[in-house]
Parts: sequence; structure tokens; C-alpha cells
Amino acid sequence: MSEYLGVIITFILAGGLGAAFIILATVLGPKKPSAAKMETFECGEKPFALPSGRFSVKFYLVGMLFILFDVELIFLFPWAVVYRSLGLFGFFEMLLFLGIVAAGFIYAWKKGALQWE
Repeated sequence: MSEYLGVIITFILAGGLGAAFIILATVLGPKKPSAAKMETFECGEKPFALPSGRFSVKFYLVGMLFILFDVELIFLFPWAVVYRSLGLFGFFEMLLFLGIVAAGFIYAWKKGALQWE
């Protein structure tokens, strides 16, 4: 457990410092509320509609696919770091992994999941 003592202390200090900044800003910061500050911010323009619209399901689908493939491809970095120690077996294992990822990508492409219409 002593190996993690430095990490634990860092997390405690980071959390304490963040909390201290928030509390100090709340206590010491100026409080001058106005109607202009309470309005929705839209790049300096007056709001032209209430934000009551819904996002398309395609938006969420593309977002989930991005996160899925992004997380899968992050596994390439640790593999590249230890590539020499893995040898030929590690190379073919990564080729298999990339083949599965590519098959999933091609499947999503063929099903039209990446078409924005």
C-alpha cells in the first residue's frame, strides 16, 4: 500500500486545492446579479427560440461509435511500447485485434450507421 501513498496524497491535494478555489471564489467573488447575466448565452445574440428541440438518434449513434472505436484504438499505444518484448506472437495478436476492429467498422459502415441523413 505504501507504493500508492504518493498517488493518494496527490489526489487529496488536487481535490483540496480545487475545493479551496471554488470556496474562495464563492466567498470573495463579487455578487452583482442582473437580468443580462441570467440570460442564455448565444454568442452575443438574442435567443431566437427556446432550447426544446431533440437531437436525432443518429447523433447519439455516431457519438457512441466514435467512443467505441476511439477506446479500442487506444490499446495500440501500450502494444507499441512493449512491441519488441512481445515478439512475433504479439504482432499477430495485434493483427487479429485490428482485424476485429476493422470488421466492426466495416459492419457499421455497411449498415449505414455512418451516413448522416
